[in-house]
Amino acid sequence: MSAAPQASAMREYLLGLQARIMGALQAIEDDGEGGAQVLVDPWRKGADELLQGDGITQIIEGGRVFERAGCGFSHVRGPRLPPSATQHRPELAGAPFEAMGVSLVFHPRNPYVPTVHMNVRMIAATPKGKAPVCWFGGGMDLTPYYGFEDDAKHFHRACKAALDPFGVDKYPRFKRWCDEYFYLKHRDEQRGVGGVFFDDFSELGFNGSFAMMSSVGDAFLDAYLPIVDRRKNTAYGERERSFQLYRRGRYVEFNLVWDRGTHFGLQSGGRSESILLSMPPLVSWAYNRQTKKGTPEDRLYRNFLVRRDWV
Repeated sequence: MSAAPQASAMREYLLGLQARIMGALQAIEDDGEGGAQVLVDPWRKGADELLQGDGITQIIEGGRVFERAGCGFSHVRGPRLPPSATQHRPELAGAPFEAMGVSLVFHPRNPYVPTVHMNVRMIAATPKGKAPVCWFGGGMDLTPYYGFEDDAKHFHRACKAALDPFGVDKYPRFKRWCDEYFYLKHRDEQRGVGGVFFDDFSELGFNGSFAMMSSVGDAFLDAYLPIVDRRKNTAYGERERSFQLYRRGRYVEFNLVWDRGTHFGLQSGGRSESILLSMPPLVSWAYNRQTKKGTPEDRLYRNFLVRRDWV
């Protein structure tokens, strides 16, 4: 089953995007001194498994700049869509499907550099006796541990610039969607300063929706790398490191409890090692930890972990 004649173009784009992004990270790690190398791990799901297909996981671990930075490509087919994918499309429940995408999460070592997530994907389902139904999803969001107005504004401006050619309604609509999605309901807390998020998107047709998704993917490096460059050499101590590890706990909670992408991968029988590359290498929890008023940590909660207009 093939989603559409354009599926090969989608696959080619995604593989190229993964290569560009990880090549840029390798250059940051090297920086004239040599650094941690990108591990390239191809994988394949065989014919005897419920889910079939292949992918490439690329990851840096233990780097000077990135403590853990994973970017995965996957292209899989399955006999029936998992519940997480039919939440808004109940008419497709049980239909065979094809899905491909690139997903990344980068956890920098320096607490002044924010964690970032980006994902672009296409899913196609084929109801019995009907033509394939294709839709797109994606977005990117920023999770700082110490907030900087310039960083949040730059990131959101890059997101807006990527979406404006496809309609000036897209950025405010997807920005609001991102704020609502990356929200820890059990904590009554935003995960970070947001960005953009869209799902079940097909309103521009295949070619237009593909182009919009690609524009978001192409904007990622310009949205994030200038922030890394500004903050990666900022001096920090045990206080900042302790707060970073504590806040990483919130990231883990969201990904395991609420994230539909994680649920989709695990429910469909995907490769756990690749699905969970978003997990930080080190994390901590503390019971009822409180921040002191007027501190940089308190400022994160008051000024950044709230829904704001950043543009």
